[in-house]
Amino acid sequence: MEKTIKIVTDSSVDIPREELDALGVKVVPLTVTVDGKSYLDGVDITAKEYVKMLVESEDVPKSSQPSTGAFLEVYDELGKDGSEIISIHMTSGMSGTYQSAKTAADMSDHNVTVVDSKYISFALSFQVKEAARLAAEGNSMDDILARLEEVRKNTSLYIMVDTLEYLVKGGRIGRGKALVGSLLKIKPIASLQDGVYTPVSKVRTHAQMIKFMTQKIEEETKGKVIKGIGIAQVEAMGLANQLKEKIKEMATIPELQIIDTTPIISTHTGPGALALMYYAEKE
Repeated sequence: MEKTIKIVTDSSVDIPREELDALGVKVVPLTVTVDGKSYLDGVDITAKEYVKMLVESEDVPKSSQPSTGAFLEVYDELGKDGSEIISIHMTSGMSGTYQSAKTAADMSDHNVTVVDSKYISFALSFQVKEAARLAAEGNSMDDILARLEEVRKNTSLYIMVDTLEYLVKGGRIGRGKALVGSLLKIKPIASLQDGVYTPVSKVRTHAQMIKFMTQKIEEETKGKVIKGIGIAQVEAMGLANQLKEKIKEMATIPELQIIDTTPIISTHTGPGALALMYYAEKE
């Protein structure tokens, strides 16, 4: 019998639990700590429950990567039948999760390849779903890894935060900058360039944000087919629906899901944040 390939990811991936189970993907959760109490993301706490705590919390909530031991346990369990493992994780530019998985892979007796997706949320899910699909079809490790590289190169992520407060708390921007930004009612839009949070524009209104994002999708998918698209949001469902309708007017898109993003992401963005992610390829 040919060896099978199993897929592992972390809880920063925005894929509904039922879908992950159907794909046979194993999720290793990160931890969020609020007011001294720790919760396993997606296991002990849901996205909705967490946002309420985030807003009411006295201290700055913290997220922390899974331990090397947690990864090792998963790799040893999945690999004991001789399966190979591809472990695809959130960008190493924002978390030590990839490094933790890499250390565990080096310690494991099984064949584990760890991939830095350079992304988070839906943008990470594009790679995870593709890997699961190809593995189920019996593709080789090399073919799957080459395909993930293609998906990665063709992925875009744009995120707008509604308040600068959480970026300051998380150490992403300085307080002085935030003060000026708040006075001017600036909402920064950033992308993940090479896996790192990179400001690309500033808007003052939600209408300007919708215009910016629809222009981006138009420019970047011209002459291509949109293969995957999603909107992740934190308490911004109305805005997400407005953006979805605008995109549907201008582009042929597959099903566009809107999801409450994981606590790992909302810790740094705060409520009112919204991210659009898609990948498109030439026919």
